[in-house]
Amino acid sequence: MKNHLQAKPLRRLIGLAVLAALASPLLPSPSAQAASELNLYTARHYSSDDALYEKFTKATGIKINVVSAGDEALLQRIKSEGAASPGDVLLLADASRLVAAEQEGLFQPTQSTLLEKSIPASLRSGTLWFGLTTRARVLVIDPARVKPDAVKTYADLASPALKGLVCTRTAAHPYMISLIASQVAHQGEDKTEAWAKGVVANLAMKPKGGDTDQIKAVASGQCGVAVSNSYYYARLMRSNNPEDQAVIAKTKVVWPDQAGRGTHINVSGGGTLKNAPNKDHAKKFLEFLASKEAQADFANGNNEWPVVAGVKTENPALTALGKFKRDPQPIADFAKQIRTAQQIADKTGWK
Repeated sequence: MKNHLQAKPLRRLIGLAVLAALASPLLPSPSAQAASELNLYTARHYSSDDALYEKFTKATGIKINVVSAGDEALLQRIKSEGAASPGDVLLLADASRLVAAEQEGLFQPTQSTLLEKSIPASLRSGTLWFGLTTRARVLVIDPARVKPDAVKTYADLASPALKGLVCTRTAAHPYMISLIASQVAHQGEDKTEAWAKGVVANLAMKPKGGDTDQIKAVASGQCGVAVSNSYYYARLMRSNNPEDQAVIAKTKVVWPDQAGRGTHINVSGGGTLKNAPNKDHAKKFLEFLASKEAQADFANGNNEWPVVAGVKTENPALTALGKFKRDPQPIADFAKQIRTAQQIADKTGWK
């Protein structure tokens, strides 16, 4: 097997056990590190992100050492490392996880006029963490079985008319928990619990798999409507695989709540870790990710929308999906309802 640790400065190891075993050689103690390095912990697993990191290194001379794992695994690792953690920046793929990291005290403020001006206050938590990309939680339907008028809102997912037609991934996943938390923030715990009961009663099958699996289940006739992040659908739209194109031909995206508050928006983002040994580099890196060039790369590479206004993108799938009304709810507000959302999911059997 090729030794990628020696071949190039971008170092990626996946799996918590491997990370724990190799942490010392991968990330030396702060005193031993070269001044031109940045240690990045990330839960984002996209090749387009790797290309961004290489651009940053080319522009600044700062090498990025990447430790990649799931959100929860990274949070546990950072807590176990404590004050000795070599991590500089933490990137997470959902607002619920960003707030969890904030509540654990894992971030320190990043004082940056550029970040504060570029990223709307509703998409960040003060100066502790910053949303860097946005994605919508959309509904995907089989128009032959479910008419768009039948699912105009998230509330419609609990309608008796959709009995046995709804598919979602497990409610234990951050994407679903964030959607439930958003409902709590908007309408309170009691109404959200009643809604969740209705959704569970309408499930076509036990939740399993990821968002792409839910979309394909709609195309195959297992479900009539599914819940998915927008970029998964856009990814299928851009695929050259005939099977993926067949899925798109059989399905349609519905933007929920367009006559009301708008479609639920989530973020992927990050911040400077509390014990970052290279916090100046961390600031430069976060500012780079908020640059128009990087924002366009996020959109073009992973089908996410920029958080920075005025960024020109060249993504045919995002263009084809069109414009829609977004829920203006501050990300940090609904993310603070995560614990309540988890309790509702458990109570209603949304496993």
